[in-house]
Amino acid sequence: MPNANNAAIVEISQTANKFRSSIVLQYDNKFIDVKSILGLFTTLLTSSNYDLHVHGPDAEDAKKAMSDVFEKHGLKINSIQD
Repeated sequence: MPNANNAAIVEISQTANKFRSSIVLQYDNKFIDVKSILGLFTTLLTSSNYDLHVHGPDAEDAKKAMSDVFEKHGLKINSIQD
């Protein structure tokens, strides 16, 4: 895996861990806790179409921050409104 992807995974996980909300990345029929670096390594290697689910007290701020960090690394996500 290129080092750029490693940097993206670390920054995504670190950003997610700043929030109390649950932040889950969905691809196909799999759900990965974005706060888990191991889960991200597997996910970002195998998929390019992601749905982001955020639930909790700081969900709006978390959605914005996650969208920014994904965009910074050239990754596209769909923020799901539940």
